[in-house]
Order: sequence, then C-alpha cells, then structure tokens
Amino acid sequence: MQITKDSAVTLQYKLTDPRTGQTLDNGHTAYLHGGHEGIFPKVEQALEGQGVGHASAIELAIEEAFGPRDEALVLTIPRSEFPPGVKVGGHLQRMGDDGQARHYRVVKIKGPEVHLDGNHPLAGKALRFAFKVTEVRAATAEEIAHRHVHGGHGHHH
Repeated sequence: MQITKDSAVTLQYKLTDPRTGQTLDNGHTAYLHGGHEGIFPKVEQALEGQGVGHASAIELAIEEAFGPRDEALVLTIPRSEFPPGVKVGGHLQRMGDDGQARHYRVVKIKGPEVHLDGNHPLAGKALRFAFKVTEVRAATAEEIAHRHVHGGHGHHH
C-alpha cells in the first residue's frame, strides 16, 4: 500500500543534530498522513506515495522542525505557587497570557523560585530526521475524525 491522504503510517526514526551527529531522540511513531499535523510537513511531503520499507533522511531547518525558541515562554514563579511533588524535569500546565493552557517543563528549582520553560526541548535546533516506513494501512473512520492514529505507536485514549 502506498502512503496517501488518510493513511496510518508507522515510522522507525532517529533525530540527530546535523552539525554534531548527536542522537537527540529515536524510536517509533505513527501519524495520520494528509495534513493532519501529526508530523513535520516536509517529512510528510517526502513520504507521499511511498510504501513499507522506504527509508530516507531529511534535513529540517529550525522553522521546519519545532521552531525558534521563544524566551517569553521561560518563566520564573514563586515556589509557593508550585504544586507539591513536581521535580526538575517534570511537567505542569499553566494558563498562558493568551488564556490557553500551556505545558511547561521544570528546568530549575532555586530557593524560593521555580524556573519553567514552555518551549519544546528541541525548539531552536535544526534537525536531521532519518526514518524507515514500517507500516502503512488505511486509517479508521475514528482515527480520521480524531486526526491521529490510535494504538500501537499512535495515540492512546
């Protein structure tokens, strides 16, 4: 089966820093093909019409990956506002200035202050995305309605 709109696609992937070759992430992921925003658009374009076994690597500029870092998403809050039990490396959700819930990583706890970062950990980095297609199937009606792949390496409800 070839990858077309509304295909459920599973990839084995490896993300590296194109300058140093350092591995930043690797594993398997599944996404719904065809503009559902489940994978980088440049990767999706390269996968159109391909099938199981297709392998390639794509260089992604900062803007094509997770975008530039936004220093407005780096916050310092009083420890008194910090939920108990969350540690450095943990995640929490706060309302952003725009009224939308935003996810933050705890990057440092120093005395009465907690430092948070709402940027994706790979924001501000160009990436090399190497991948191999391991599965292609027609998406279910439910997956199309939800705009993501369920089960396996996809989303779990």
